[in-house]
Amino acid sequence: ITAEADSGTLVFSGNIMGVGQCLIHGLTVVIRKKFSASRFWDDCTKYRCTIIQYIGEICRYLLNQPVRESETQHCVRLAVGNGLRPTIWEDFTKRFRIKQIGEFYGATECNCSIANLDGKVRAIWGELNSLWNRSQAGVILCCLTLLSAGEPGLLVGQINQQDPLRRFDGYVNESATHKKIAYNVLQKGDQAYLTGDVLVMDELGYMYFKDRSGDTFRWRGENVSTTEVEGMLSHILNQTDVAVYGVEVPGVEGKAGMAAIADPKTKVNPNVLYQELQKVLPPYARPIFLRLLPQVDTTGTFKIQKTRLQREGFDPHQTSDRLYFLDLKLGKYVPLDECLYERICSGKAAL
Repeated sequence: ITAEADSGTLVFSGNIMGVGQCLIHGLTVVIRKKFSASRFWDDCTKYRCTIIQYIGEICRYLLNQPVRESETQHCVRLAVGNGLRPTIWEDFTKRFRIKQIGEFYGATECNCSIANLDGKVRAIWGELNSLWNRSQAGVILCCLTLLSAGEPGLLVGQINQQDPLRRFDGYVNESATHKKIAYNVLQKGDQAYLTGDVLVMDELGYMYFKDRSGDTFRWRGENVSTTEVEGMLSHILNQTDVAVYGVEVPGVEGKAGMAAIADPKTKVNPNVLYQELQKVLPPYARPIFLRLLPQVDTTGTFKIQKTRLQREGFDPHQTSDRLYFLDLKLGKYVPLDECLYERICSGKAAL
């Protein structure tokens, strides 16, 4: 491997799980300068790749491509990575004939990593039954108290400063460090790293990603999982980029759901979409607001960015994108202009 002046930097799992493992075991690694959904399977076939690595929304981008011969002529037997949405897991494996998925969970500064190595569909961790085993692995699913099967809880990692894999050195900002540590979790005096991710464990010990704790919001007395709503919307819209988030409405308790949908060719019909949403989502989970825009912002690792969208909310003064409001009396989405915005903010429009 040689470095050139215009070489990109390999970071995070692409470096550790991809290049790093190949260097350790003496394997061949194929790196493309820029991800191309249209050329992906051609490259896999050309270089006879047997393992591929994905991250974020890459699998959905591949599914969104037209069918081509190379997508089933490859030698790939395993796809490893993180971010494969449960709603497209089986579609991905069946269409591209991938025998095994190695979905894992981890973060740069996180002291706990988990992986699904036995092929359980949609899970991010394989079977692990006893609390003792989970504790020894440094992983606990809790919500102040330990949870039963089927209950959502925050994933935390036990901190052990004598163990290089379990230690947590924190951040430059001391206040930020303290916010990521929980105390007295299993016993008095212990510490655990707060991942900020909500998981669910079934009766067999398999864990499933539920949502980011900061993304889940309450509406009409119910918890709304942005991940689940995004998955449903994206599936209905043929794997379109979608960002779902909660927005505050003056004088209203909780947060109303809002969905930003990539619609560069203005093909999305809000009310056809609403008819489909009524079939798959309960009333409290259906987005109150829609924002149709040319594209949804993503990070360098193909994860949806919501910060700017949340800040701008449903205010038509903040954007020229098409905005819609779910008028419950009419039973349909209506265009959201400045006049309707003022009615909503003054409490004159029913939510």
